[in-house]
Amino acid sequence: MRPATNALACLLLMTFATAAISQDSAQDYHSLLARPGRPSEDAERDAASKPAEVLAFMGIKPGQTVLDFQAAGGYFSELLSYAVGPTGKVYAHNHSREGVLGPEVFERRYGNNRLPNVEQIFARHQDLHLPKASLDAVLMSMVYHDTYYYRDGLDWGPVDHAAFLAELRNELKPGGTITVIDHAAAPGSDPYKSAVATHRIDKSIVLRDFTAAGFTLVADSDLLRNPQDKPDVQIFEPSVYRETDRFMLRFRKP
Repeated sequence: MRPATNALACLLLMTFATAAISQDSAQDYHSLLARPGRPSEDAERDAASKPAEVLAFMGIKPGQTVLDFQAAGGYFSELLSYAVGPTGKVYAHNHSREGVLGPEVFERRYGNNRLPNVEQIFARHQDLHLPKASLDAVLMSMVYHDTYYYRDGLDWGPVDHAAFLAELRNELKPGGTITVIDHAAAPGSDPYKSAVATHRIDKSIVLRDFTAAGFTLVADSDLLRNPQDKPDVQIFEPSVYRETDRFMLRFRKP
């Protein structure tokens, strides 16, 4: 088989495998969405976020240790907590306890030991300092573009992407994975400009960065794609809020 033909065959096999995960294996995670005590505002996001399919794409299993990077209010952290179970662990990371969300958001989610297998981490992007080879999986849900977002006075940047991804690679176990979901920018967009203007990123930038950091792409899903979205629209505009065109990639540490 010629190299180009072989590459095409591999791509097709990957596409079919991803579709099977989304349609079949997701059934194992749907019961988590109806867990008693789950906040009603979380359920309102489910139709747009497709969390059962995302967890299936990630391949989350009981007993795993998972990092929810830039977890914000903890929508996915809670579901990951359910999925890994009492023998697993979730790190819910945010840049600052006193940031945009405010401490009351974290208190509602995690107060009174509500999710006992979740540990909150407040740290700059490349200062996580988790134990070496301790993570089975990392989720970056609509936040990788923020590593390119920078303006004067913002204390989290500019981010050294090589150092940042090298730290995550060190903290992942061999075979551990990182799933990246993000808002799609126009192909060829400068990531620094698109992050500031629209909070989006060109998929090819993510592929470039993770490949350069030694990760292998193992799955690419169209689950959250929306061809009706326009890549120059800011993601918080009411016309596209939670309905943006999003790509989803899973990388593995060799």
